[in-house]
Amino acid sequence: MAASRLPPATLTLKQFVRRQQVLLLYRRILQTIRQVPNDSDRKYLKDWAREEFKRNKSATEEDTIRMMITQGNMQLKELEKTLALAKS
Repeated sequence: MAASRLPPATLTLKQFVRRQQVLLLYRRILQTIRQVPNDSDRKYLKDWAREEFKRNKSATEEDTIRMMITQGNMQLKELEKTLALAKS
């Protein structure tokens, strides 16, 4: 019988989808931060985002992860609104 090709810590479909949502959120936040005109503000926000994602990296509770994604999306929208107001 052939050995399984899957590594022992294979993600379930639900975990895989959540992981993709988190990675997409992270990329969108970093892309939005690149639009910040002030260098020091941009660095602060970039460091803040990285630290938040690192701090919550080990979260495994499904409801907690969903809540953090929702909060992250709200913070991203707030940042986008602030940037839009600053440009106008």
